[in-house]
Amino acid sequence: MSARESYGTRPEYIADVLGLLGEDALLLSYEEHRAFARVSLNRFEAIGSARVDWRGAEAVERREEFEGGTLAGLLDAYAAPDELVIVFWDNLLVPSIALPAALTARHADAILDQGHACWLFLTDRGLLIEFQDGEAFTVGRPPAAEG
Repeated sequence: MSARESYGTRPEYIADVLGLLGEDALLLSYEEHRAFARVSLNRFEAIGSARVDWRGAEAVERREEFEGGTLAGLLDAYAAPDELVIVFWDNLLVPSIALPAALTARHADAILDQGHACWLFLTDRGLLIEFQDGEAFTVGRPPAAEG
């Protein structure tokens, strides 16, 4: 099965967070997911299967705490309340979602409870927040596009 065919086929994996967000969360199509990934997540080299390599990127802040309150604080510091945030999960079967930063911050615990890793792209600021369960948050600017 191709990435296109399997993308987003298991939204039930994030059913808890979707239930909290309701109509305020937009499930991204495969094309939308790829377009946002192209300007954010895909500009990084990968370390293993679920970690970005921050070498060559501008890391703005690192936090050793790894709970929802920390994520909410980072969103408050780096995003306007109405800024669109794209949440990428560590499993392509789960659809990426788009929602306002204020709503993302309000439900940060539920978002982080959905998996071991996720990435949040702040579309106006062009910043990426990486979450690795049990480790930390890293906030930074994706490397410039090659070309």
